[in-house]
Amino acid sequence: MSSSNPDVVLLQNERAAQLSTNNLIEIIKQSLPGLRKSDRKVAETILRNPSKATEMKLAELARASGVSEPTVVRFCNSVRCVGFQDMRLKLAKSLAFGLSTSHVAISEVDALHEVVNKIFDFNLTSLDWVRTNLNVPELERAVEAIMASKSLHFIGLGASAIVAQDAQQKFPLFGVATHASVDIHQMLIAASMMGEGDVLFAVSNSGNTREVIQATRHAKQRGATTVAITGANSPLLRHCDIGLLVETLENTDDYTPTISRVAALVVIDILSTVVALRREPEERHKVMEMKRYIADVRATGVI
Repeated sequence: MSSSNPDVVLLQNERAAQLSTNNLIEIIKQSLPGLRKSDRKVAETILRNPSKATEMKLAELARASGVSEPTVVRFCNSVRCVGFQDMRLKLAKSLAFGLSTSHVAISEVDALHEVVNKIFDFNLTSLDWVRTNLNVPELERAVEAIMASKSLHFIGLGASAIVAQDAQQKFPLFGVATHASVDIHQMLIAASMMGEGDVLFAVSNSGNTREVIQATRHAKQRGATTVAITGANSPLLRHCDIGLLVETLENTDDYTPTISRVAALVVIDILSTVVALRREPEERHKVMEMKRYIADVRATGVI
């Protein structure tokens, strides 16, 4: 849908320019004429099959391009990336570019059905991005920590508090004492009382929330195992034994999307499901009995 409003057109042009500067594939294409001959070989290899390039290791990309590994690193720096891993990350984001930036492209001239499609596209793409980039070995470590724990404590503020409270409902089903603190004083008190055998899950999308970091540091100092569920490579990770990076593709300039919360809830679902599957058969039987009882209550309305 087009608009003759000069202000709307200007806004759309500004957003288009912003998207172009954030799209690594476009940056590589624009950089080609000015690249050294050896760097251009790397660029051409990537542009021939960007999807495959995101899966390559440094040595593999160097070999496919017919250049040395230092040349690949130099190329990465020349296209505004901080090393090879940063280049792979930005390249993968660029592949999802058309859908993942849908939120930024929403404007006041969009019809309702266009907004519906853009938001669904954005959320589905972002969840797929999370799935692709989840660190499975770290997930395994988190499951093992839960299995060995004597108590679980989830903490979070704001939107992250919703994730902590959801976890509190799930894990008691598996015989683990589970708590959630979503108040600053409560989480600091709880963290100060933790010790060996306790596991603290710190939920923070930004990973910069001072009070969450403070409580996590206290818990770790007292011998608890600390796990981060965070959307960024952030200060919180420095205080955690296990880091679950749940990075989404959201943009919060114009509104507050819920995808970071949804992604964190999906990770909680993964953890609780795997823990349930690994429990002893008799414990799983108890859970099934409980669910049947609740189903009966819902059906009859009798307690």
